[in-house]
Amino acid sequence: MARHNVATGRANRHRGEVEAVIDGERRVLCLTLGSLAELETAFAAENLMALAARFSCGRLKADDMIRILGAGLRGGGNLVSDEDVAVMSVDGGIAGLARLTAELLTATFGGAEDAPNP
Repeated sequence: MARHNVATGRANRHRGEVEAVIDGERRVLCLTLGSLAELETAFAAENLMALAARFSCGRLKADDMIRILGAGLRGGGNLVSDEDVAVMSVDGGIAGLARLTAELLTATFGGAEDAPNP
């Protein structure tokens, strides 16, 4: 079941959702708690802080992006495997996939503008 705003059919940014056109189909992606647990296991991260630290380095491999986008798609209610994600395309090619991955991670973990001022 997709977790998008039924009234507009759009992603709810307050819930960490992002929307993208993938393979010509509008989809919602969301890293839910279950999706994050999946990624903790896949990346052998001890906890969410370790997972966020891994992603904050900005140096993701293609396989990392497949796992992140796959988890986000499944968290958004899409029935896809990582193998399905590996052959999906978005406008902008690999740069578009990298932007989508960054947008999903920012929606989930926040960005520099979300950090509290010391």
